[in-house]
Amino acid sequence: MNFGIIIIGDEILSGRRQDKHLAKVIELFGTRGLQLAYADYVGDSPERITDTLRRAFASGDVVFSFGGIGATPDDHTRQCAAAALARPLVLHPQARELIRERMQDLAREKGIPYEPERDENLHRLNMGMFPEGAQIIPNPYNKIPGFSCEGSDPHAVGECGGVYFVPGFPVMAWPMVEWVLDSFYGAHFKRHAWQEKSIIVFGAMEASLTPLMERIEAAHAVKVFSLPSVDHAEYGRHIDLGVKGAPEAVELAYAELVTELRSMQLPLGPEMVRG
Repeated sequence: MNFGIIIIGDEILSGRRQDKHLAKVIELFGTRGLQLAYADYVGDSPERITDTLRRAFASGDVVFSFGGIGATPDDHTRQCAAAALARPLVLHPQARELIRERMQDLAREKGIPYEPERDENLHRLNMGMFPEGAQIIPNPYNKIPGFSCEGSDPHAVGECGGVYFVPGFPVMAWPMVEWVLDSFYGAHFKRHAWQEKSIIVFGAMEASLTPLMERIEAAHAVKVFSLPSVDHAEYGRHIDLGVKGAPEAVELAYAELVTELRSMQLPLGPEMVRG
């Protein structure tokens, strides 16, 4: 099972706001023994959002979509999800009640009467307009829910993909992501142990290391990676060379990698382990 994320908003692509979701999702996944397979960034273009969501629904992957589920003119995600699924938008009954609860809470906080028929209160109900058949995702911050729509098999929750729509606000989105993972995908936690080991290599070019990398991948069930840097603050010009995969395979492959590097008489720096 692959896990992906979609981050929506012109403000990210223009640089007005810095994305915080990617790093946090990697952290949330890592503590559960999961890995993020991909991340897509999309601006506030309905056509692009619809195309991206259509691919996500068809993929069978577990995908989290961040942002654009409000009810202002620049929020398009709910409408695009409906278009991608070829379903109508309908007011979800549980979402309606949760939104009304939130409006009553706000009225009490302000010391004013709750008037459900006021224009702004009716407008807020649009945040509960989801593609037909959607399920809600509880929002512990302010009760305004997110929603999810099934992937390839709507009857196999937790065993197939789905797209989960949460707000762009981290304080709301991150607990909602955790709720989805813990509620539906616990069977996948730490199912496959994973490790990454690498070493800093000085005085080498990637081209000269490529044959070694190919031999290691051919001989072991691991992935080899090479991360060059030309102006690192601590190490200067170097290559972070390593392997990743199941711990047992990584140990064997990494030992062979380091032995080969030493036989090439290359200056080596610190070793790093993740996973």
